[in-house]
Amino acid sequence: MSFESSQEKNFLNLIQCFRPRLKQYIRVEPVLDYLTFLDREKKEHIRQTAATQGNAVAAEFLLSTLEKGTWGPGWAQEFLTGLTGCTLAARYMNPDLADLPSPSLETCYDQCVQLLDILQPTLVDKLQATAVVDKCLEKALLTKEDTNRVINLNENYGNEHAVRELLNRIVQKEDWFSKFLSILRETEHIKLAEDFIAVDYLEDNEEIKENGIEELFPKDGQDVDETFLSLSDQQQEENDILSVESDELESSFAGSSVVSESDTSLAEGSVSCLDESLGHNSNMGSVSGTMGSDSDQDDEKKRASPEPELVLRSYQMEVAEPALEGKNIIIIIPTGSGKTRVAVYIAKDHLDKKKKASEPGKVMVLVNKVPLVDQHLRKEFNPFLKKCYRVIGVSGDSQLKISFPEVVRSYDVIISTAQILENSLLDSENGDDDGVQLSDFSLIIIDECHHTNKEAVYNTIMRRYVKQKMKNCRLKKANKPVVPQPQILGLTASPGVGGATKQAKAEDHILQLCANLDASMIVTVKENASFLKEQVKEPCKKFVIAADNRENPFKKKLVEIMTNIQNFCQMNPTSDLGTQSYEQFVIQKEKRAAKEGNCKERVCAEHLRKYNEALQINDTIRMLDAYQHLESFYNDEKEKKMATQEYDQEEDDNEKKALKVDETDTFLLDLFYENKKELKKLAMTPDYENEKLTKLRNTIMEEFTKTDGSVARGIIFTKTRQSAYSLSQWINSIEKFAEVGVKAHHLIGAGNSSEFKAMTQNEQKEVINNFRTGKINLLIATTVAEEGLDIKECNIVIRYSLVTNEIAMLQARGRARADESTYVLVASDGSGVVERENVNLYREKMMHKAIERVQNMKPEEYAQKIWGLQKQSLMEKKMKTRKSLAKQIKDKPSLVTFHCKKCNVQACSGEDIQVIENMHHVIMTQEFKSFYIVRENKALQKKFADYQTNGEIICSQCGQSWGTMMVNKGLDLPCLKIRNFVVDFKNNSEKKQYKKWVELPIAFPKLDYAEHCMFSDEDEY
Repeated sequence: MSFESSQEKNFLNLIQCFRPRLKQYIRVEPVLDYLTFLDREKKEHIRQTAATQGNAVAAEFLLSTLEKGTWGPGWAQEFLTGLTGCTLAARYMNPDLADLPSPSLETCYDQCVQLLDILQPTLVDKLQATAVVDKCLEKALLTKEDTNRVINLNENYGNEHAVRELLNRIVQKEDWFSKFLSILRETEHIKLAEDFIAVDYLEDNEEIKENGIEELFPKDGQDVDETFLSLSDQQQEENDILSVESDELESSFAGSSVVSESDTSLAEGSVSCLDESLGHNSNMGSVSGTMGSDSDQDDEKKRASPEPELVLRSYQMEVAEPALEGKNIIIIIPTGSGKTRVAVYIAKDHLDKKKKASEPGKVMVLVNKVPLVDQHLRKEFNPFLKKCYRVIGVSGDSQLKISFPEVVRSYDVIISTAQILENSLLDSENGDDDGVQLSDFSLIIIDECHHTNKEAVYNTIMRRYVKQKMKNCRLKKANKPVVPQPQILGLTASPGVGGATKQAKAEDHILQLCANLDASMIVTVKENASFLKEQVKEPCKKFVIAADNRENPFKKKLVEIMTNIQNFCQMNPTSDLGTQSYEQFVIQKEKRAAKEGNCKERVCAEHLRKYNEALQINDTIRMLDAYQHLESFYNDEKEKKMATQEYDQEEDDNEKKALKVDETDTFLLDLFYENKKELKKLAMTPDYENEKLTKLRNTIMEEFTKTDGSVARGIIFTKTRQSAYSLSQWINSIEKFAEVGVKAHHLIGAGNSSEFKAMTQNEQKEVINNFRTGKINLLIATTVAEEGLDIKECNIVIRYSLVTNEIAMLQARGRARADESTYVLVASDGSGVVERENVNLYREKMMHKAIERVQNMKPEEYAQKIWGLQKQSLMEKKMKTRKSLAKQIKDKPSLVTFHCKKCNVQACSGEDIQVIENMHHVIMTQEFKSFYIVRENKALQKKFADYQTNGEIICSQCGQSWGTMMVNKGLDLPCLKIRNFVVDFKNNSEKKQYKKWVELPIAFPKLDYAEHCMFSDEDEY
């Protein structure tokens, strides 16, 4: 064997042996530049993987490619040369085994990275990337490419993203720790440097100090000890406390096999890098069981905090008992009574029994909100189960969702959003990709199981379960082997009554929920009800009613303007202005006008809707907020009408096209701007302010005055994101609130369905954490905070002009569970809110009565009803699917055209539309370019996908938004939103509007990249 082939064989052995470490330390993109033996297509595929799925996944792809391929002479040397900038990775690939890092060095490195992981939230919050990036380049912690990347992220996405990327890159350098400490001190981040050195396991572990630190930090290692010696006694005492907390955090990291979703950018690199194939955290000084001595592992155990004891209260054990016997049940206990702790106990008992019987056991915990994945993992399942079982969390924010089947195979307990499981079940059914089946699990826990109804994802999953149950019955009768099915455990505080107005309908609703979950019984607390009542205290309930008799010239002016618009378009409403029914009236008018091509009426209806929203805002919060809502809308409309776009033509490269402004646009814009000054003046007059705000102010002041501000906690529930944000601004602007210790912040949803800017998942987590620690003591929240989220018990819960159903009422009321807490409903007189609250109280009684009646049914009668409801549900779904398929077969893309919903101009034909990832509807024709204008997209947000949006596309005639420009695999493509169009069916002259593409019964073809690239190449010539 030649020297070269021998060297290459050694390289492959080294890759196989040190794979987890290499995945951790390799920066893929710089390495690819040196690999001339890889073809361009393969390199591009790896780069795309790095961009969309993270560096760790791309590194695994690169290593697999090297192992599987046959390469020419010298490829190993090229690879080693490419690792020049990845010094830690290069040490593992050096054939000279003497250069390999020692186990103690690896342990030290891992602990440093872990420390960085613990302190990351502080660093992201306090560290200024631009202040340290040059120093990092100077000390070789960053390359020039690294530096440019950090600077670009800071400019485009802000300091937080830049800091995460900086931390991600520096930890891949061999001597990063002490250099980074030195940089923090030099750039006057003294407190951050102290936070680093305060964790005393670096000082206490003599073996690491003697063997690890000196080898790892040969140049600057002394600085660490010197800084320790310079700490004052007071600082050292504080640091001792911090070190204990850090040890506890460290032990939780060591036992967990999950990458926190809030640290997405770090998960893509080396910090908290998950070795998915091995099912453990490869940062922890143990690679495939070969690295780290027994003494290292013993030290790890000594440092770990003791595992908490899993003990249930008497009422919790009462509801858990049927599930411990293996029955499918629904557990109903109040918010704050420990439903999740019961689920953890049942899961552990289930896995213990499976292990003892030498049977496969696997638990799936389904949640309906992304934050609940991390919450259940961190606070409940991982602390109690990590010693014996592998626990992980996966959601839409996690990179692990792409390898969900592998995660299921590798872990004992998987906590996931329901949609992730549903997607994988679909993959398995369609045969398109590796997926999972329900039979892979032995226990499925469904949190907030009252959502298992209609077409909700919980119910979609459970329909498969019920369908298999029916099949198993037939197989059993034919004496054939059946498919194993998991045990089902549903958890809820309130199943509700489904809008029932009669007791019999309430019972039907409860039975349908039991059928959907295949529950053999509903379990509530009976024997230990008095103990439960002591643990979960009922709050004192109050109604605070505001008299609606104030003088309101601002409202009168809005009504006057709206009347002028109605007269202009000859619209005669039957509902009062400012009401929900009026909003429905103008929405229907807008839809009908769009279908009929009546541009004047459609545009007037849209503007009337905005004025009606302003009236509703005026009724709920400040006049100023209502004015700003209108001002923002009209400024945006004005900007659209003035929009122009440069585009290339053969004859004139600088020709511009402007939007058409018709009589209706001119009338509406002039009407607002003529009245703008008067509206603003009226909105700024405090004498006309909302009476409900006065009542709300008095209620908050009363509670925070009688309760110590340092321990008081409160939540205000309101209807819209706009009102949550505005109330937060209003409270923080009043000095008297600050004097009694009120520190308010809004908490709103993460979805993008609303026009008001959403919160990201990380922003939600930060707000909830600040509320838990006391940095915030008053949340102003939409319904996102009603159920599930781990929010500290509150002294006061206020529903501000908000009443929905009995489930939401119970969930919100359950937040007021501190001693002597108060539940308050603030509403205006005559609004009907109090009446709806009383209806909900009546429905609550109906619900408890219905549950009791279902519990008391004879087993035979109950089983017969459940079986009938399940068969009925499957039959209804089957018929619905058939109708949908019939429509898709009947209708073809060529049969529909799309018209701008505002000016009715034909934008495109269905034949022009192609689909990316079964969700993004794009057009690639040259002709379509003449119909739209691109303008800056103000709502642009970073997306975790292989596409990005660059701007908003609007109609070149009227300025109506049509969608966004997206970049996908290097192609600029206009991506349409169907709600902005009217769909014309040629075969029956019918016109319709849709909110979502899935509602349109047309199957569009997938985007043909090859065809588009070929067309582009011809264009160039």
